[in-house]
Amino acid sequence: MRRAILLVAFGAGTPQGRQALQAFDGMVRARFAGWSVRWAFTSPLVRERLARARQKSDSVRKALRRLRFERFTQVALQPLQTIAGAEHEEVCAAAAEADQAPGMRCRVGAPLLAAPSDVEDAARALARHLPSARQPDEDVVLMGHGARHAAAARYADLALALEALDARVHVGTMGGAMALEYILPRLSSARVWLMPLLSVVGQHALRDMAGEGAQSWRSRIERENRLCLPVLRGMAEYPGIAEIWLRHLETAAAEATDGDIMS
Repeated sequence: MRRAILLVAFGAGTPQGRQALQAFDGMVRARFAGWSVRWAFTSPLVRERLARARQKSDSVRKALRRLRFERFTQVALQPLQTIAGAEHEEVCAAAAEADQAPGMRCRVGAPLLAAPSDVEDAARALARHLPSARQPDEDVVLMGHGARHAAAARYADLALALEALDARVHVGTMGGAMALEYILPRLSSARVWLMPLLSVVGQHALRDMAGEGAQSWRSRIERENRLCLPVLRGMAEYPGIAEIWLRHLETAAAEATDGDIMS
């Protein structure tokens, strides 16, 4: 039996983002000795940039075709996604197609906020990873991507779980009912910390969250006469958050190998 892990990410267009993915890759290789570890990227733009640089630029389907050609028989996929939205559904669809072909068994690990227990674990992990220089009475705003999908309700679940741990921590998304405009009236501290609820630091974190543009979250908070302090660190860089994805990968690996992931 040949076994492989396919890690799936949107992609990373910044050195910090690439380093975060490499660090997660290292954690996976350390935990799954003997498994081949590959990557696929869901962003066409990222794949195009990688192709121009003559680096591997596989989509999920292309990576699975490659694994099948190389005669891998058991494949566990783990997307570094926050919710089970449309992007996660596309990964599952590609894995289901590959699983139907003879000779390959594919299973997909759940996203970060898949179950209520994941929400609670993520809230506790994020509470542990709040900025060390932040004072207890200072607001913290987490910026997620958001989605027009039923799974986006998990962001609201996370907001409630975090509020129960620390009433000054707020969760928002770039679109939908949890937009920043609904959070601004709830801010009361002179300093506000701003953190990405994104797997890695990319253009959303650099431009939409912490950028100098008039519509960035940083600029909009500062127009409220508050000092905004962005923290440019993606969720994959927090050990407590990475552990949730790793746990989901262990489940997928066990399902792909009928429960025997180490032999």
